[in-house]
Amino acid sequence: MAPIERITLFKIPKEEDRLRLLEQYKILAKTATKDGKPYIVSAAVGLSYDDPRNKGFNISVKTTFASLEDMKYYDTECEAHKALKAVAGPAKEDVLTTYYENIL
Repeated sequence: MAPIERITLFKIPKEEDRLRLLEQYKILAKTATKDGKPYIVSAAVGLSYDDPRNKGFNISVKTTFASLEDMKYYDTECEAHKALKAVAGPAKEDVLTTYYENIL
């Protein structure tokens, strides 16, 4: 099965919340495990450039998973992702946007 690339965009109004979310992604990259082993192929997060085309989204995340099953595990069972959502949930404005695809 081809790897899955996932892009997630956040609108986080407060700078201190943006910085907290960036730090939480660093923690997630070190602590996310499945069956006791790291399972996220790669994760990159950063602040978006201030540009009207961003439509207010100011944090961008690119996560790569080896399989769709791994991404589903991330969404439903991963404790590190649950901790990240606890930080992001109260800080985000509006809805976040997620897009994913197979890498060919």
